[in-house]
Amino acid sequence: MARPAPLRPGWPGGSAALVLGAVLADAPQHGAAALVLADAALAQALGWDHVIPLLAVGMMRRDLRKTDDDLRLACHEAIVTSVTEAARMAADLAQRAARLSAIAPKLRARGSDEAVQMFLNRDAVAPSALSSLNSDRSARRFCDRLVELGVARELTGRDTFRLYGV
Repeated sequence: MARPAPLRPGWPGGSAALVLGAVLADAPQHGAAALVLADAALAQALGWDHVIPLLAVGMMRRDLRKTDDDLRLACHEAIVTSVTEAARMAADLAQRAARLSAIAPKLRARGSDEAVQMFLNRDAVAPSALSSLNSDRSARRFCDRLVELGVARELTGRDTFRLYGV
């Protein structure tokens, strides 16, 4: 089987691979830190405001032992694999947020507008953070109601100190 041509150095994944290779060459035991820095380099090269852990999710431990063109190819494959999953997750999250926004006018609790905004702006919400609902009990009931309606889910799996999210 013919070896693929090396990826272009101007490709954003190439800069991430260079950062990853440089960190691993200096400190091979710090693979997690190298992946975070490579994801940051990828985000910067693409002009993103936030770092998305595409390489950290997509690369295998064995890929971290590769060098040069093999490492660039592994980075490319990890990005392609991770982007597909990230796009699926983003579409699901957008759909859930749209359902929550659509159901928001039907919620009758006083202060529910502020609570819905908190759900839309945060990754996870503790009922105690929903101060606009005036009591812990009403906040817990509000969160349970959102779960019943299928627009939020309980994230912790615990009976106490629960966190909810879209």
